Amino acid sequence: MTGSEAHPPLSPSFRLAYVPGVTPGKWVRIWNERLPDVPLTLLQVSAGEAPDTLRDRGADAGLVRLPMDRTGLSAIPLYTETTVVVVPKDHLVAAVDEVTTEDLAEEIVLHPLDDTLGWEALPGRPAFERPATTADAVELVAAGIGVLVVPQSLARLHHRKDLTYRPVTDAPASRVALSWLEDETTDLVEHFIGIVRGRTVNSTRGPQPAAAAQPKQRGRSEAKAGKNPRGGTAGAGGAKGTRSAKGGKGIGGAKGAGAGTGARGAKGGKPRRRP
Repeated sequence: MTGSEAHPPLSPSFRLAYVPGVTPGKWVRIWNERLPDVPLTLLQVSAGEAPDTLRDRGADAGLVRLPMDRTGLSAIPLYTETTVVVVPKDHLVAAVDEVTTEDLAEEIVLHPLDDTLGWEALPGRPAFERPATTADAVELVAAGIGVLVVPQSLARLHHRKDLTYRPVTDAPASRVALSWLEDETTDLVEHFIGIVRGRTVNSTRGPQPAAAAQPKQRGRSEAKAGKNPRGGTAGAGGAKGTRSAKGGKGIGGAKGAGAGTGARGAKGGKPRRRP
C-alpha cells in the first residue's frame, strides 16, 4: 500500500478568523448553503493577533479591524462602525443623544491595551494605568473609575444592565475588513469575498455549487429562440395547413388570402363606380 493510498487527500476546508464584536453568522450561513461540501471553521482572535494569524497561515482569511499592520496582507473594507462612549446609567452623558470628544475633557478616559481606534490624541484625562483588555476597562467603568470609548459592537458585546453608551461624533472610527495573504487569493477566498460583497450564486467567483450549473428549462429557452417546444418553428403553421373557417387555402400559403389581387373585390372584378 502506497502512502497516497494509506492517507487519501483531505477534502477542502476554509478557516475564517474573526475579531471580537464582529458577527460572521450571516456570511457563514450563506457559505454553508452554497458550499455544503466545504466545511468552514471559525477562529476567534484578538484584534492585535489577527494580522499575525493570517501571515502565519493560521487562517485562510479573517474579519479584522482597521487600522492594523497590513504588511503582506490584502484587505477589503466592509463597513465602518459608530464610535461610542460607555458610561454608567446615572452619568450626565446618559442624558444626551450624542457627545463630542470635547465633552469628555474632564473625564478619565480609559485606554485598554487592545484598543482598536488608533487615537492620535486620547481625549479627557488619562488613568494611572492602562487596562489589559476592553473587558477589564468595562469593569472599571461600572466601578465608576472612568469612561470608555469603543466601537459600538464592543459596547454591545460587553453590555451590562448598569451601563449605557452614546455616540461620539468626532472620535476615530473602526473599520471592519476582510483580509488574507496578498499572494494567496485562492478560489475559496474569492468565493468568500463574493459572499461578503453580496454577489449572487451565478456571479460569485471561485467554485460554484452544483445547482448553479443546471441548464434552464428546455421549453422556456426554446421559446426565446423562436422555436415551438413541440417541434418546428414558431408560426410554422401559417406556412402549411392552417386553413380558414371555410376550408380555403392556407393563410400563409402561396395561394392564401394574401395572394389575391389585393384592391379588387371579393369576386376579383373591378370596383363599381357610383352613379
